[in-house]
Amino acid sequence: TRHCAKIFIVALSFAYFSKTLSGTYMKSAITQIERRFDLSSSVVGLIDGSFEMGNLLFLAVVSHFGARLHRPRLIGMGCFLMAIGSALTGLPHFFMRQWYPMVPNNYSNAHIQSSNNTGTDCVKDTGSSMWIYVFLGNALRGIGETPVTPLGISYIDDFAKAENSAFYIACLQTIMLLGPMFGFLLGSMCAKLYVDIGFVSVDSVTITPQDARWVGAWWLGFFVSSAILVLAGVPFWFLPRSLPIQGEEWNENFNVDQSNKEQSVLPNTHSVKLANISKGFLPSLKKLLCTPAYFLLLCGIVLKFNSFIGLLTFKAKYMEQQFGQSASRANFLIGVLILPVVAVGIFLGGLLMKRYKLSVVAGAQLSFITSLTAFLLLLFHFSTKCDNVPVAGLTVSYNGTPEISHDEHSLMSQCNQDCSCSTSEWDPVCSDSGITYVSPCLAGCTSSTGQGKNTVFHNCSCVLTPSPVEGSRSMSLGQCPRGPGCTRSFTSYMAVSVLSSFINSLGTTPGYMITIRCITPELKSLALGIQTLVMRILGGIPAPVYFGALIDSTCLKWGVKGCGHRGACRMYDSNMYRCVCLLVITHYCLY
Repeated sequence: TRHCAKIFIVALSFAYFSKTLSGTYMKSAITQIERRFDLSSSVVGLIDGSFEMGNLLFLAVVSHFGARLHRPRLIGMGCFLMAIGSALTGLPHFFMRQWYPMVPNNYSNAHIQSSNNTGTDCVKDTGSSMWIYVFLGNALRGIGETPVTPLGISYIDDFAKAENSAFYIACLQTIMLLGPMFGFLLGSMCAKLYVDIGFVSVDSVTITPQDARWVGAWWLGFFVSSAILVLAGVPFWFLPRSLPIQGEEWNENFNVDQSNKEQSVLPNTHSVKLANISKGFLPSLKKLLCTPAYFLLLCGIVLKFNSFIGLLTFKAKYMEQQFGQSASRANFLIGVLILPVVAVGIFLGGLLMKRYKLSVVAGAQLSFITSLTAFLLLLFHFSTKCDNVPVAGLTVSYNGTPEISHDEHSLMSQCNQDCSCSTSEWDPVCSDSGITYVSPCLAGCTSSTGQGKNTVFHNCSCVLTPSPVEGSRSMSLGQCPRGPGCTRSFTSYMAVSVLSSFINSLGTTPGYMITIRCITPELKSLALGIQTLVMRILGGIPAPVYFGALIDSTCLKWGVKGCGHRGACRMYDSNMYRCVCLLVITHYCLY
């Protein structure tokens, strides 16, 4: 039994790794899911928030009643539920038709001079509602996650010495951050692979990962994480219900034989009855919320968690839209640059608590200073920007004048008015002048040569209109690349992100320990559960939705589904996108 404590810490570390890998993979796949199901950012935010909805249903109950039951086995059950949820999330891929926005290999004049579709023969896509299963799978994963953190932390704090508890928790949180690192790296790998890999020829895919229509193999990572979660849940079924406190004499009666007698988690096998446990719930909750230090900490954590969730959910998307990065590269950089320094910061924060035996007040001061410094660094993000890509009819007029427009009629001009072009298409082409046109038809092109990615369009009448730089009458497939100044801005953005993330993470462990130490020992499990519950309700659920809605408000060009319904956004107003996201984040950090 002496080794059970070490086994539990190792098992809980792997469970933390597994659950965070699964959760951050979901974050990394947000853009792919948005495009695959043709959803707005607000709806994708709702899907992402379903994890917290699942937590909300059972967290308080599990935290309160679970502390009196077989905690390791409840954690094991949670891991198995998360595995089922992850598998359910990726399952819709096998019931949907192949992803259609592949540019044709041959561009005929009939394709270039497209006609408007009245939609009278519209047939609804059978996979249009499949995102519901992604929602339900993510919610089930949230239900399974409920016992892991509150029961795991309280289990450790019950048997560990006071000076070792902070160090153990810091080690747990550091190992836990390996999960997000591998989660984003897994997301990077899957985003490189085409969504229908294994079902279509790679050579037939003529759009690149930088294209707004590209969808990676988002489903693959969910099955990988499901397998890992199954493995994580196995060890907990072989651990005892409780452990003696470190430093005390190990009673011979406290052994594996006794723990085997307590194997069942059903209440009728314990002397403690659920009816008696439930009587103390409301008084315990009242006592907890009437503790001023705990209540103030709770308010501060909720505000900070709002900005954190909004930033984490859409950070990769921000890098894609603001700096022209592919989803694969954005996820890779988050996984190898930002998250490792966060892990180091959390570990050093716990080491400082142990080395200098910081009091509750000193820990609070450290947490405040690191948060304030990170907030000041965040303000530098306002200066790291890329201008809007020049797109005729959206960000510039057809004569090259900068002009933001949300009106589809602005896509039409004298140079293409006789082409019967559809304004709902998004098939961008790039001119030598650096101006992107929404489609070959809207560029006034009448012929093409080459095939696939090497297609070149000729006799494009719209490039003859006055512009700052005269271009040729030929155009290449795809959106025009951003200038070298954007690359420098992105480098500055990543440098500031890494530094601010490290400084902010130094205060994570002290802040966590303040919550535990400011309340009485018997309320520790409930305090952690209520804290997580409130964070889910007021931060985890609404933050992705309203962040997504704000992002949607900056969209310049929406995709169109089969029946003319609005799909995923193809292009955003970069300046407005940056201001909206950063203003909301800094607003919460300021409070």
